[in-house]
Amino acid sequence: MNELACLVQETADRLAGRHTGAVVAGLAGGDVEIRGAGRTGPGGGVPGPRTLFEIGSVTKVFTSLVLARLALDGAVRLDEPLAELLTGPVAGPARGRGAVPARGPEPITLRHLATHTSGLPRLPRGMAVRSLLSPNTTDPYADCTAERVLDGLARTRLRSAPGRGFRYSNLGAGLLGLALAQRSGVGYEELVAREVCAPLGLADTCVRPDEERSARLAQGHTPGGRPVPAWNFAALPGMGGLRSTAADLVVFLRAQLAAEREPDAPLSPAIALTRETRHRVNPFAWTHLGWLGHRLHTQQGGHLQIWHNGGTGGFRSFVAFDPEKRVGAVVLVNTRRSADPAGTALLRRLQNGFATTG
Repeated sequence: MNELACLVQETADRLAGRHTGAVVAGLAGGDVEIRGAGRTGPGGGVPGPRTLFEIGSVTKVFTSLVLARLALDGAVRLDEPLAELLTGPVAGPARGRGAVPARGPEPITLRHLATHTSGLPRLPRGMAVRSLLSPNTTDPYADCTAERVLDGLARTRLRSAPGRGFRYSNLGAGLLGLALAQRSGVGYEELVAREVCAPLGLADTCVRPDEERSARLAQGHTPGGRPVPAWNFAALPGMGGLRSTAADLVVFLRAQLAAEREPDAPLSPAIALTRETRHRVNPFAWTHLGWLGHRLHTQQGGHLQIWHNGGTGGFRSFVAFDPEKRVGAVVLVNTRRSADPAGTALLRRLQNGFATTG
């Protein structure tokens, strides 16, 4: 194996020691290596490039890329109020069922939802209490129908005025996916397939895998190794409902890395828009549309890292890249134990030893 392949396999093997199974991808310039280790589940084989995993909150970067695509097409505006999209019978009258909460003069906009600056709480109304009372709930979002979510939204209190500060919100991302789907007149899965998967040729990124994909879906596990059911996000798949593969996520990262050098590529304008939008979190970190970003201290190399992680009841994911050094990393595991340290370490090693510029 070449040096990149050895590094990626080493990372996968290390993860498999603490997780049931892992698939890891490393990108450096034009080179890509994908390696797996461990098991897909009880009696399963070694996971590979086409093994499907629940990617959890990595879904949010897909949702925000859909937003950018629709904004460039004129179907929505980044600063369009959420209330203008949540219309129709399910949303109800302006101050009744489905009303959007307010605090201060500025309404919640699509930009606020994509950058976690809406002021909305992390979870839909009532879920925080349920998670405390029933921490072992196997499918916590299954009852988040559009009607229930919008009913709760009308009674939700904003934690801060929209646009004022960063507050990570699964609810906000879920509402963004719901609103974009309502405006487009199609389901969220169809919208992602049309706006992201088809242009990039992503073969396996989906919400509800068909029979053939289901046969390649890894089994999720608790940290103790007990199999757990899949999560279903009902009306809020935009917050975390996608399944994907390392092979698809490598293509997705390649598009992110190539956006500046190939401005005429199908998604490059939308990718550029996601990164042009920035909300400062602290002197070293910020949010883009969907992505989180930071620059390491100069004593750590001063590298740029754009990333997102994800987690469901039995899976963890980590996706990150550096467009300046043209490197990227994907880590997918089928155990509810963080993959962030391994993913971050892999990205750092790629930045320090495999960087390509120009």
